[in-house]
Amino acid sequence: MGGRMTVVLVALSAVLWGANFNLSKPVLTELHPLVAGAARFLIAALVMLMVMAARREPVPLIRHAKAYGVLGLVGIGGFNLLFFLGMQETSAVNGALIMATNPLLTALLAAVILGERPNPRHMAALPVALAGVAVVLLGGGASVALSRGDALMLGANLCWAFYNVLGRRLMPAGSGLANTTGTMVMGALALTAAAVLTNAPVSLPGVHAATTLIAMALGGSVLAYLFYNAGLARLGAGRTALFLNLVPVTTMIIAALTGTPPSPLQLAGGLVTIGAVTVAMLPARRVAAA
Repeated sequence: MGGRMTVVLVALSAVLWGANFNLSKPVLTELHPLVAGAARFLIAALVMLMVMAARREPVPLIRHAKAYGVLGLVGIGGFNLLFFLGMQETSAVNGALIMATNPLLTALLAAVILGERPNPRHMAALPVALAGVAVVLLGGGASVALSRGDALMLGANLCWAFYNVLGRRLMPAGSGLANTTGTMVMGALALTAAAVLTNAPVSLPGVHAATTLIAMALGGSVLAYLFYNAGLARLGAGRTALFLNLVPVTTMIIAALTGTPPSPLQLAGGLVTIGAVTVAMLPARRVAAA
C-alpha cells in the first residue's frame, strides 16, 4: 500500500468516526443505549472474527483474557455506554467537539499514570482546547449549567483516554489486528451482559434504524479501525493523530447537510478546539518552521 493511499484511508477513518455522531441519532430513537451499543459491537466483533478466520490468524482470547477484558470493558463497554447515553441528550456537533480534545487528554493521563514526560505544547494546548469546548457547551458564559448529555460525553471522552493509556501498558505484543478483535469481542460481551443484567428493553428496530446501526458497526467500528491501524503502521502515531481533527469537521458538515447547521458559537468553539489540537499534535520541526 502506497503512502498516498494510506493517507486517504486514514482520512476516511476519521470521516467514518465523525459520521457516527450523526448516525447514532436515528438508532437511539428506537433502541435502548445499552442494546444499541451491544448490537453494534456484536456485529463488529463477528465481522472481525470472520476477517481473522479468512487470514487464518488466531485471536488469543484465552491467553490474553485479562488484558482484553480490561481494555474491552473500558474502551468498548464504558465508552459506548456513555457515548450512546450522551448522544440521547446532546447534539452530534457537541459530542464530536468534546471528543476532539481526546489526544490532549490522553497525553495528560499518560503523564499522570505512566509517568511519561509531558510535552509542553500538549500541556499549553489543553486549556485552550477545553476553552473552545466550554464556549460551545456553556454558551460563552450565558449559562453555567452543563447539560447531562454533554457531561456523559465528557465521561465517554475520559473512558477513551484511559483506554489509550491502559493500552500502552496492557496491550499484548503481536498482531494489532488480533488485539483489536480480542478487545472488540470482550467489549461486545460486556455490553451484552450489562444489557441483560439491567433488563434493558429490547425491540426490533425499523429498516432505517437497523441499516444505520449496521453502518455504524461496519463503517465506524470495523473499517475505521482497520484504516486507522494502517495509518499507525505506515505514518506513525503523531501524523496519524492529526487526521482525528477531521472527525468534528465531518460531523458539522453532515449536520449542516441534514438540516441542523452548527451555530456561530459551535463554529467558533470548534475552530479554537481544532486549532489547539492541531498545533499540539504537529511534529516539532513543523511547528518550528511555522
